[in-house]
Amino acid sequence: MDMQPRISVLTLGVADLDRALVFYRDGLGLPTDGIIGREFAHGAVAFFDLSGGLKLAIWAQDDLSHDTGLPKTTVCSTAMSIGHNVRQRKDVDDILVQAEQAGARIIKPPQDTFYGGYAGYFTDPDGHVWEVVWNPALLPPD
Repeated sequence: MDMQPRISVLTLGVADLDRALVFYRDGLGLPTDGIIGREFAHGAVAFFDLSGGLKLAIWAQDDLSHDTGLPKTTVCSTAMSIGHNVRQRKDVDDILVQAEQAGARIIKPPQDTFYGGYAGYFTDPDGHVWEVVWNPALLPPD
């Protein structure tokens, strides 16, 4: 059987689960029921509802390390990025301002891209890279 081309959960390892919850829920406005699973050793996690049924999870890096058996290392910000496509060019500016006010660090201010779009980058408090992008060839459906 081949792996199906579907991802259902994207989990970010975070240094401080409560701080990350505040950033994503209160700062960016992502919908969540908050932290669940505190009654389990290494089980506290928060899920955020994204489009298309995708979930973003935040889980303490210590717990992710425990569950996988891998040693905890520092986040390498250039190992991957998460792209957030928007419907209008001005949304890039607005979301980057919102992210910065929530505690993100703007690492590349919004600017025109080589492919005719407009984009900028920020890192969350744990160093995960997010790209906010308006790409007229890849507008989100909703």
